[in-house]
Order: sequence, then C-alpha cells, then structure tokens
Amino acid sequence: MIRFVFRMLSLVALTLGVMAASLDAIQSVAASTPVLTPLAVAWSAVSPESIAFVADTLMNRVHPVLWDPAALWVLSQPAAIVLLVLALLLWMIGYKRRPFAGRFTA
Repeated sequence: MIRFVFRMLSLVALTLGVMAASLDAIQSVAASTPVLTPLAVAWSAVSPESIAFVADTLMNRVHPVLWDPAALWVLSQPAAIVLLVLALLLWMIGYKRRPFAGRFTA
C-alpha cells in the first residue's frame, strides 16, 4: 500500500515537472532565449498561501537552518528540474525489486 502511495506521488511530481518544462520551453521559444522558471516563482503563482505556510513551519516548528540555506537553495532552482528529481526519488522509494533468485523461487 505504501509503495502505491509513493508511486502515485511520483506520477504527480512527474506530471507537474513535464508541465513546468513545457511551459519553460514555450516561453523560451517565444523569447528566443532560454527561460528557466525558479521553483519559488512557479509555486507562488500557483499557491502563495502554501509557500508561506511551509516557510513558517520550517522556520518556527522545525529549524531555521532548514529554511535559510537549504530550502532557499532548492526554491531558486528551476521548477522542472526539481520536480523531475523529486519524481525520480519517489519512484525509487516505491520501486518493487525483483527476487534475487528469479521468479521461480518458493
């Protein structure tokens, strides 16, 4: 069951990553220069309340060090790359390994 949840989250992150990459590609063609939208800008455009909630939670309830160097660095990276890497990590967590001896083991 938990593998299914990770695979579904991976599918959602993959879908959002492909959408972000296609939007950046469309903007790049229109501007005739490469356009890479940072994750913070994309997240703020979709849901500014949730990014403020995550920032408040990390600074006040978890630890301020997680917000200042770590989260701000991730938020400054291109949204498509961050979402595609997240999709890969979630897929790797939910991956079912094949049995070592093959499918005919007892």
